[in-house]
Amino acid sequence: MKAHLVQYDIVWEDKGSNYAKVRSLVEGAEPGRGDLIVLPELFDVGFTLNIDVACDEDGSTLGFLRTLAENTGCTVHGSRAMRSGPDRAVNCATIVAPDRGGLVCEYSKIHPFSFGREPESYDGGESLGSYEWNSMRVCPCVCYDLRFPELFRKGVREGAEVFVYGANWPDARQEHWRTLSVARAIENQVFVFAVNRCGSDPHLSYAGGSIALGPKGEVLGELGSEEAVLSVEVDPDRVRSWREVFPCLRDITITAI
Repeated sequence: MKAHLVQYDIVWEDKGSNYAKVRSLVEGAEPGRGDLIVLPELFDVGFTLNIDVACDEDGSTLGFLRTLAENTGCTVHGSRAMRSGPDRAVNCATIVAPDRGGLVCEYSKIHPFSFGREPESYDGGESLGSYEWNSMRVCPCVCYDLRFPELFRKGVREGAEVFVYGANWPDARQEHWRTLSVARAIENQVFVFAVNRCGSDPHLSYAGGSIALGPKGEVLGELGSEEAVLSVEVDPDRVRSWREVFPCLRDITITAI
């Protein structure tokens, strides 16, 4: 099976235009049934603090994700903002599948990006989530979570063999994006599918750089700054055999995380 990482320039606060972009890019990638489609963080609006616009209160973004999953036969790893209070929201990874009743996992970003003022509008989540794809346990994360290795280690202790995250990661720290993604793959002996947006919004520019990594940190595929879909073959045995050959996870001694 394949994972398809969908990188594009998100249209600011315009859900309809972003649905159309995703639909066009995915159609061009020709995914097969059972594949995984991964979208950037807040793929429908961009990284906005305007939660009145961002929140999926009418369910249109969830509906789009469900339709995309049904039409392609793929598991779709999307993202949306959800209300957590009258003037508050959570930044969620939302995963749907065509054969499991639609919504299979929803993870609220544990680490709102304080440097980017995200906590002014968004609350942090409290627990990890996971879902099954291609006989593997997948743990979703969102953007800034990448800087917190303890989250990934906890996911591995709970059985994760794949980490998937969408992001709006600014180009000013692009080398951090790549370096930390490689580190998360190596130290946890997992696949990493990291999808960043490209282009710009009213505040920042983004260099893309979406990347797919194997459990040794090997690059399976990588994009530049263009709108594109990165498609890679994913063999579960790649994780399992490497963990058997080089069983460093068995030597973890610090467990209080």
